[in-house]
Amino acid sequence: MILSGKARLAGVMGWPVSHSRSPLLHGHWLERYRIDGAYVPLPVPPGRIETALRALPVLGFRGVNVTVPHKEAALEMCDELDPLARRIGAVNTVVVGEDDRLIGSNTDAYGFIENLRRNSGWRTGPAPVVVLGAGGAARAVCVALLDAGAASLTIVNRTRLRADFLADELGAGVDAVDWDQRHATLEGAMLLVNTTSLGMTGQPALNVDLAALPADAIVCDIVYAPLETPLLAAARARGNPVVDGLGMLLYQAQPGFEAWFGVRPEVDQALRRVMLEDLAG
Repeated sequence: MILSGKARLAGVMGWPVSHSRSPLLHGHWLERYRIDGAYVPLPVPPGRIETALRALPVLGFRGVNVTVPHKEAALEMCDELDPLARRIGAVNTVVVGEDDRLIGSNTDAYGFIENLRRNSGWRTGPAPVVVLGAGGAARAVCVALLDAGAASLTIVNRTRLRADFLADELGAGVDAVDWDQRHATLEGAMLLVNTTSLGMTGQPALNVDLAALPADAIVCDIVYAPLETPLLAAARARGNPVVDGLGMLLYQAQPGFEAWFGVRPEVDQALRRVMLEDLAG
């Protein structure tokens, strides 16, 4: 489509940002809904995020996504924050509001739980959930699970101190265990989520023995490159239901697109095919 002088503008800020698949994702929706708008990559070096965000209203942008390494810094730059962003400690979506105020939110928790529900039928229950990792992604996942009613979370991280810190911050019902206990911790779990980079293309495989995991437990990996990680392949081979990480990327994009472009976009098979073709390279 040819952009008019009234085109709605949005984008993604990161450093680097050339690898981001968000322009492809939002570009698909813009074309599908025939919206006069554009979504562009915006490379912003470390230390320049405040300048870049404050320039958005001047440049006519409706808002942006924020990715590595700016998610935590953006938290301090917004004029308003939704409570979820405060709890997660990071912003991934910024909307330019009235009087050019920057409104920050975090849609990663929504993206994770929506992907999980739609692709596994997961429901809360008394059985524990095991989360591997204790970084920013783990925090968003844990908050999403707690808000969805998970009764018990166990965080397992290679650095125990980080797991303890996250468990303490999240409060009641959340425990931390040593990395060498990860195999035994799976006994009786209803859901296993990998939030680490282990298993991602170019990274070592995740070493976890699923023998103690119940046969009906769901296994989710937020990694989407490759789409089927060694963890998901091992879980599928033993009959566990699995959920890949691509859906989290797709669903987390919905709220921002709606805020910037005025349409609630659909996550469907056509979008998934576009993204899979790009991943296949």
